[in-house]
Amino acid sequence: MTEPVAVIGWGRSGRGAAGALVSRGHHVIAFDQRPQVAPRDPELADVDLRVIPDDEDLARAVLAESPGLVVLSPGIAPHTPVWREVAAAGIPLWGEVELAWHLQEEGPHAGRPWLTVTGTNGKTTTVGMLGAILRAAGEDALEVGNIGTPITRAIDSDATVFAVELSSFQLATTSSVCPEASVCLNVDEDHIDWHGSAQAYAAAKARVYHNTRIACVYPAADALVERMVEEADVIEGARAIGTTLGVPAISQVGLVEGTIVDRAFLPTRHKEALHLADLADLRHITGDQPSPAVVSDALAASALARAHGVAPEHVAEGLLAFHPAAHRRAIIGEVADLTWIDDSKATNAHAAAASLAGIRPGTAIWVAGGDAKGQDFHELVRSVAPGLRAVVLIGADRTELRDVLASEAPAVPVVEVDGHPDWMFSVVNEAVGLSRPGDTVVLAPACASWDQFDNYGQRGDAFVDAVHRLNAQWGPRP
Repeated sequence: MTEPVAVIGWGRSGRGAAGALVSRGHHVIAFDQRPQVAPRDPELADVDLRVIPDDEDLARAVLAESPGLVVLSPGIAPHTPVWREVAAAGIPLWGEVELAWHLQEEGPHAGRPWLTVTGTNGKTTTVGMLGAILRAAGEDALEVGNIGTPITRAIDSDATVFAVELSSFQLATTSSVCPEASVCLNVDEDHIDWHGSAQAYAAAKARVYHNTRIACVYPAADALVERMVEEADVIEGARAIGTTLGVPAISQVGLVEGTIVDRAFLPTRHKEALHLADLADLRHITGDQPSPAVVSDALAASALARAHGVAPEHVAEGLLAFHPAAHRRAIIGEVADLTWIDDSKATNAHAAAASLAGIRPGTAIWVAGGDAKGQDFHELVRSVAPGLRAVVLIGADRTELRDVLASEAPAVPVVEVDGHPDWMFSVVNEAVGLSRPGDTVVLAPACASWDQFDNYGQRGDAFVDAVHRLNAQWGPRP
C-alpha cells in the first residue's frame, strides 16, 4: 500500500495497530482528540501523531491525507463525522481486529485458529476459562482482543491458538475474520448511545458468527441468539452447537446430575454423552453453588475447546486452573458483620441482575450508578427489587436510576452519595448504616464508570480500598 494509513485514536488499540503497521513498512498518520495523549513507545517514533479535538476538523484532516486505509479505535462511533465522512469517501474502514486478521493471514502465522467470544456479559470469564482449558491441553494459547494483549501485538507471537474476546464496537468494523468456532453468550441492551439502537447493537454481536468454519456455539434457550446462528453466513460444514443448563439434546453441551457433558463432538452423540467436568470444578470461582452465569460461561468455553479438538480430560483440568480476573463478583471479605462483593465489571443492567441473583432475598445492599449509556433500568429494578434491603446510589448524575427506583421499588430505602473527596468511603459507611448483620453489600453498578473514573477497575479498586479502611476502623473480627 503506497498511500498512508490513518489510525484514529491513540489508546492501547490504536498504538497496537500503529506498531503492527510500522513494523511492516507502512507510513502511519495517527490522530487523537485528547489534549494529553499517551506517550509513544520507541518503535512508534516515526508515526506522525496529530491532536485535533474538534470532530469536524478531525474528519477534514483525515480526508486531506488521502489515506488508503483508516483504522478506527473502538471508541469511535458510527455517528461521528470521521466515520461518516470516511465511509462516504469510499475509503476502507477497519478496526484493530480486522487489521490483525489481515496481517496474520499475510504472514508466517497464516491459518492460526481464532476462537471468538462475544456477548453482553460473561465474555472475559469465558475467554479466561477457554484459555486455561487450551493450555491444559498443551496449546500455546493467548487471550487477546478486548482482554489482555492487543491483538495486533499478539499476531507476531508463536501462540498456536487465540481465544479472542470481541466487543460490539470491535465487531462493528469486522468482516473478514474466519473463526474456527464462535459464540455469542447473550444479548441485552447495552451501548445504545454508541450503536444508535438495540437492533444495531444486536446486529454487531451477530457478526461473531460470520465466516465460522467448525462450530457456532449458542445458548439453546435464547431465541434471539439462535436466530443469529440460523441467519449467519458461515463456511459450509459449520455446525450449530447449543449449550443448556439442562440435559443436553443431540449437538448440545449441557448438564447431567452435576456434571458437564458433551453430546456434540463425539461420533456416538445420538445415543450417549461424554463427561467433561463436574460442577464441583467451579467451586473455587463462586463457592459451593456456582451461579447459572458462571456455569453458562463454562459450558460455552467447553464447547469452543471441544470444537478445537481438546480431549475431554483437559476440560476439567483447565476449569480447575482458571481464576477470574479482578472486579468480577469477587468476594472482598466479611467486614462489619457484612459480606462485601466487588462486581465493578457489572457495567450494564443484565450483568447487575446476574450479580444480585444469587443473594438471599431481602438482604442485598446494592451500590449502583454511573454512566447509564442510554440504558432503560425499569426491568432491572423490577427484577431485583425483592432481593434488596437498600440501595446506595453513586454517579455524577443519579437522576435516572433514582427515578426508576422511586417508581418500581418505592419501599426500598435509597441513599445518594455525591462526589466529595472521600466519597467512596462514605458509600461503604452508608451501606453499613442501611444493613442488618448477615447482609451482603454488592458493588454492581449497572453503569459504566467513565463519569467518575478512568475505567471499571479503578472504580473497583476504590471500593475495595474503602472496605479495607472500614475493616481497620471496625477492628478484627473475633
